[in-house]
Amino acid sequence: MAAPTRVKTTWFKKEAEHAVEETASALATTIWRMADRAMDNLSHADFDIITPQRGFKIIGELTAFAVHYVDRLVFTRLSDAARGELVSALGVRLAEIMEENILDFTEGEKDANYDYQQGYIDLLNSRMAEYGHYDFPDDRPSFQALRFLSLQIREDMEKSDQTWIQDQIMDIEMPDILGTVKKQVDGFYPVTNAA
Repeated sequence: MAAPTRVKTTWFKKEAEHAVEETASALATTIWRMADRAMDNLSHADFDIITPQRGFKIIGELTAFAVHYVDRLVFTRLSDAARGELVSALGVRLAEIMEENILDFTEGEKDANYDYQQGYIDLLNSRMAEYGHYDFPDDRPSFQALRFLSLQIREDMEKSDQTWIQDQIMDIEMPDILGTVKKQVDGFYPVTNAA
């Protein structure tokens, strides 16, 4: 089992105001690192990722789920406006990271017919609406929400991997990703117990 991922949960200058973009950037970095680590885990578990497109698609699905999870976690902690601003900034930053990583992989060569950032935002908007139909009791995604995620990834996998990828995503990768994300969100936006 991999060592836990260290994440920023507090700011060095606690009394200072931090722009929502700073918090979103910290969350985006963690979410991306965790999704990238999940890709490494899948490769080490002998799942055939084969193409970079498939790899980036899987990362896109994992990160979109994590963004929705952040939205669920902060739902009662932030005003609607502040929550919307955070989730929007988080999506924009992840879209930028997605494009940066694709361009690193392609050595800066862009696809003239596809906007990587807009493609990610479109995926994120679609998934945010779809995951909105599922329950997340006690700050945890329901089996049905995780199953929906795993089905999105399953359909792009090789036939030989389709049977097992769902278990790997639902039982191993997502609990690790979501546990780390929750730790960071709880650090930035502590739950207040109003009695």
